[in-house]
Amino acid sequence: MDTRNPVTINRLDYQPTDWLIDHVSLQFELDPTATLVTSELTLSRNPAAGQESNGPGPGLTLQGSDCELRSVSLDGVKLAPEDYQLSATELHIAQLPEHCVLVIVTCINPESNTALEGLYRSSGNFCTQCEAEGFRKITYYLDRPDVLSVFDVTITADVATCPVMLANGNRVSHEVLEGGRHRVQWHDPHPKPSYLFALVAGDLAHIEDHFTTASGRKVLLQIYVEAHNIDRCDFAMSSLKASMRWDEEVYGLEYDLDCFMIVAVDDFNMGAMENKGLNVFNSRFVLADAQSATDTDYMGVEAVIAHEYFHNWTGNRITCRDWFQLSLKEGLTVFRDQSFSSDRHSATVKRIEDVRLLRARQFAEDSGPMAHPIRPDSYIEINNFYTLTVYEKGAEVIRMLHTLLGPVKWRQAMDVYVERHDGTATTCDAFVDAMQTVADVDLTQFRRWYSTAGTPEVRVSEEYDSQNARFHLTLSQSCPDTPGQSDKLPLHIPVVMGLLDQQGNSLSLSNGRALAAAVDSSQTDAQRGVLLDLTEASQTFTFEGVDAAPVVSLLRGFSAPVKLVHDVTDETLAFLMANDPDTFNRWEAGQRLATRLILGVLQEGRINADTLASLGQAWGLILADDSLDMAFKAEALSLPTIDTLEGSLEQVDYQALIAAHAMVSTALAEKHAEALCVLVTETRQAGVALLDPAAMSGRKLANTALALLTWLPESLWGPLAAAQYAAADNMTDRIAALAALCHGDSAARQDCLDDFHAKAIGNRLVMDKWFAVQATSRRSSIVEDVAALLQHADFEAGNPNRLRSLVASFALNNPGGFHAANGQGYRFLADQVIALDSRNPQVAARLVSPLGHWKRLAGPARDLMRQELVRIRDSGPLSPDVFELVSKALQ
Repeated sequence: MDTRNPVTINRLDYQPTDWLIDHVSLQFELDPTATLVTSELTLSRNPAAGQESNGPGPGLTLQGSDCELRSVSLDGVKLAPEDYQLSATELHIAQLPEHCVLVIVTCINPESNTALEGLYRSSGNFCTQCEAEGFRKITYYLDRPDVLSVFDVTITADVATCPVMLANGNRVSHEVLEGGRHRVQWHDPHPKPSYLFALVAGDLAHIEDHFTTASGRKVLLQIYVEAHNIDRCDFAMSSLKASMRWDEEVYGLEYDLDCFMIVAVDDFNMGAMENKGLNVFNSRFVLADAQSATDTDYMGVEAVIAHEYFHNWTGNRITCRDWFQLSLKEGLTVFRDQSFSSDRHSATVKRIEDVRLLRARQFAEDSGPMAHPIRPDSYIEINNFYTLTVYEKGAEVIRMLHTLLGPVKWRQAMDVYVERHDGTATTCDAFVDAMQTVADVDLTQFRRWYSTAGTPEVRVSEEYDSQNARFHLTLSQSCPDTPGQSDKLPLHIPVVMGLLDQQGNSLSLSNGRALAAAVDSSQTDAQRGVLLDLTEASQTFTFEGVDAAPVVSLLRGFSAPVKLVHDVTDETLAFLMANDPDTFNRWEAGQRLATRLILGVLQEGRINADTLASLGQAWGLILADDSLDMAFKAEALSLPTIDTLEGSLEQVDYQALIAAHAMVSTALAEKHAEALCVLVTETRQAGVALLDPAAMSGRKLANTALALLTWLPESLWGPLAAAQYAAADNMTDRIAALAALCHGDSAARQDCLDDFHAKAIGNRLVMDKWFAVQATSRRSSIVEDVAALLQHADFEAGNPNRLRSLVASFALNNPGGFHAANGQGYRFLADQVIALDSRNPQVAARLVSPLGHWKRLAGPARDLMRQELVRIRDSGPLSPDVFELVSKALQ
């Protein structure tokens, strides 16, 4: 694409394709630098396209790039160059019969494919990544998600270098050829779009197991990795089996092929890819053992394995009509993997983790230059819309539907959705239509969530009428202007709420819709609360029979992705932190109190003693409450992140905000230093399994306490961190201790870094941690430190994980360093984007986003950040990926 004249794709311009591809036969002659691909397409005119049925069919335009066209044949006759038109991105044939067979031969160079799209080589192994538009880098094709075809794939390669050759579906045959070659054939009976095609070939080891479905079918499960990683696959296999069982039990969805395969590769732009029957994973979401994976890594493996498996139905069997509908599969499947994790672990802690991510990252996206609805209206480069808005906010929209319908009707509606659309490419509107068939509530207004960008704000006012024992609750909603959208209509916002009396007892409510029983069936109806449907710009809800002024608990479980503006006292927040029966809202009250304290420092330059006392007392109660889950305690003792706090401000002085955050962190650590030290040394449980829930919760609480202590003089916590590092028998404790030491200047810091590095040699994922832990240090020399690490012998600029571990960790997780007053952090990141864009545009584009919020910065930082965007723009021809983000940021 010429970035001087970018092509904008608009959702409303969608037209059905003129042609269907009923069957695809692909033959691959694998070679590292000259792979031959023969594609045989069985074509028929699409009756839905509205063309006349007599005479020649309409012209056919296929997409293709970065592949050498060797020949084109139509119904057995080779076409001359004048019979077709070829450009850098398209192959056009003017006229075709209504039914025909087109054979295209291309040659590609997997070895030189540093963009890691299409077919490429990673560590000597062939691998594909075709979502969203990578298949066109393999052969010329109707590379769009609404063209569903049955694929047959034949792969031929050297036995010595590629003893394993995999593709989608079921293996049909294998034969040994002359000259040390062999050939394998695969057939996928389920029609699929080209973005779900997959091929993997190389020298790989595997583990295998079996899963018996609810109907009694036996499915072969295989996980393929490089031989030296074979001992780190067992957890991934157990996670896969748990996911398959959960999908059967919760949604009634069985797996549908004879085998399910996972392949782990080191060089991969995404987390994983749900290709039908052959999921390709970034190795960080497959490989795990006690010496290489943290508890967070284990949970990440489990969640991503589940996510990609769940796509088998919500993404593969039912896919997107066009890329504007991406949240149809991603938002829904994120909600499903979140539910899976909640069922297997602490539902409250999982909800807190998801909301933390949403507020820290997606809310920022909603307020920036790339703000877009979960169903965008236009794009230049579709890869730029694999965003937290599409995924995480998309999941929140699905969660709201689940709340509005209730669990029983939700399952009924999902059954309708699957029955109607299995085997098709469909739309977000069709999904909501399925929900509406069983919903007790009109979802017409709810559909606005799909087309509205930005984070809505809900303001709250209360009035208590003691004379008539009535409580009036007024909720008002608005949504800020975003690029291309203003004067937005009200949304349908589900607000789950409850009322408490002054003793902390839940009141029975006379208004609102009843909620279905929660997982914790011990809760009464009053404790669960009710659901209010906020559908107007302002609504007042009246509750009768309220004998005294109540305390309101709003947005329980974070029932809608909104910003709540509710002016209550410190005492009220402390009360909710201690008494709210909704555990999420107990955490939320503490976050609101901490936010008030930090922003107060930002405005006044000092800590409000009363607010500090309220929060400190609430923390003390949490520390002393042995009935609380330790993982919940850890979350309750974690302050809002800088990114989350930034969302509360119109203009952000990052250095001042970071200083305010540090002042509050220090004050709270000082107040509870003794208790925190005890947690570090006495919370862990010895003699229990690594992944025992209590052991994991104990480590989380102990390491949260250690992180808090690092705000105090190093003489207090340094010896604790060094001792923890030396004694650690698991990666969670080892990396937490190293992270703490990296904030300081003691000799132990360098000793432990050297020791960690020595143990990480040969293990790329562990080496990634070594880079990442240094990138997030609060040391004053952090920018110079990170720049020096770029020159380290173990830094691999071509590996996306290594780039993310150092560059993205610095830009996204180290606000103090990235927002350095002299602009060094911005300059460093811009340098990396410029250097990377020609090699891997997808990864380069993902590094641009931290630079996109310059308009919200205060003081000199605003101009310093903008200058770096301009420098990227003017650095030369840019990929469409980077061009779109930079140009929108500068508008």
